[in-house]
Amino acid sequence: MKQNNKNNSYRTMVLILLTVVYSFNFIDRQIVGILAPFIQQDLNLTNTQLGLLTGFYFALFYTFVAIPIAWLADRFNRVNIVSIALATWSGFTALFGLAGNYLQISLARMGVGIGEAGGSPPSHSIISDLYSKEERASALGVYSMGIPFGVMAAYLVTASLIGSSSDAVDWRRIFVILGLAGIALALVVRLVIREPQRGSMEMEQVAKVKQPPFLESLKTLLSIPSWWGMCFGIAFGSFVAYAFAAFQTKYLLLLDPTYDFKLLLIILGIMNGTTYAGGTFIGARIADRWGAKNIKAYGWLPAIAVILTFPLGVLCFWVPSVNLHLILVTALLFFSGIYFGPCFAIAQTLAPINQRAMSTALFFFILNMIALGGGPTFAGWLIDFFKTDASELHATRLAMTFTYLVLIPSIVSFVLVSKILPRDWRNAEERNAKLSQSHG
Repeated sequence: MKQNNKNNSYRTMVLILLTVVYSFNFIDRQIVGILAPFIQQDLNLTNTQLGLLTGFYFALFYTFVAIPIAWLADRFNRVNIVSIALATWSGFTALFGLAGNYLQISLARMGVGIGEAGGSPPSHSIISDLYSKEERASALGVYSMGIPFGVMAAYLVTASLIGSSSDAVDWRRIFVILGLAGIALALVVRLVIREPQRGSMEMEQVAKVKQPPFLESLKTLLSIPSWWGMCFGIAFGSFVAYAFAAFQTKYLLLLDPTYDFKLLLIILGIMNGTTYAGGTFIGARIADRWGAKNIKAYGWLPAIAVILTFPLGVLCFWVPSVNLHLILVTALLFFSGIYFGPCFAIAQTLAPINQRAMSTALFFFILNMIALGGGPTFAGWLIDFFKTDASELHATRLAMTFTYLVLIPSIVSFVLVSKILPRDWRNAEERNAKLSQSHG
């Protein structure tokens, strides 16, 4: 469907604004890992407790709340849902900084998860109603750049708000400021974005599409094999990525306690905003161009990227200096960003046009229960386990090495996707054509 210049400008503005919202999503996630050493010291937490706080407590509520919110997003105003969700998780982010003990901070973290559950499903659905399936991987690739930009912002905001050394880190103030900023952004979203017509990119004549019952939506999505394969591929890949993010800052302080902490945060922020974001953008563009010639590219490209991250991820924890670690992580972040665009495109394109928010919610349910809930918790438990016979530095190295083995099922899943995706892609086109004819 052709877009005039005015519509192109508007949809670009919407895409950018939703990407900023997604960035706040990852600022609020990443900041816990960045400030983990100081939170841990202040509240006297074990590595296992820290892993639970970073991952499981957040993921538990995020995953279960996302599905009913997605059901609402497939039926009601998606812009309202995004703005309310952003205000909710930002409010709990501020409360996180006011918590006085482990119970309070855990409850605040759960609240952040509840709010963030309403962010991506309606956002993916809105974007898919503004961009055709030929442009969708690129558009969702831009949206997924909210991940590296959010991570970059988390590092740079922390660097700008801490004192002159790692001894002067007021982690509570940082959370409160971020929370208030997110609430202000929620108001902008509500005032600027208009609700688009559902299915407008697939339907010759735009009409209101009938929404199926919840169980029918669930059954339809779960009957698509390549959709499942994509979910498990990105889930196992992100399992490792979330574990890495949760303990990287602490590991680097153990590796070299004399390294300038503020400088370290700035370097990590720039790396995430350039190489990680670059990998995300380039991966999405390659997926659209390669996928136009061969649909299997949406499986092969993530598989190749994950294969390349495997040795880089293990090796970066065994080099003897922070600078060597950062050099390896520069390449690691580039390849780590490549699979987002192709995976998000699969989740949206394979879903019926009236079930796209539900598709994203189920996708994130699997992703976050395995990755966000499991990755930091598993790595934290392994560190405590290995600490009984080794220093904390060596225990972290062993724990992360074992964690990176989880990339093997990720690679296998993406390879399987490449084999079965063409059939499911054709079926999705036929299914949406029927919806267009019956409601056109």
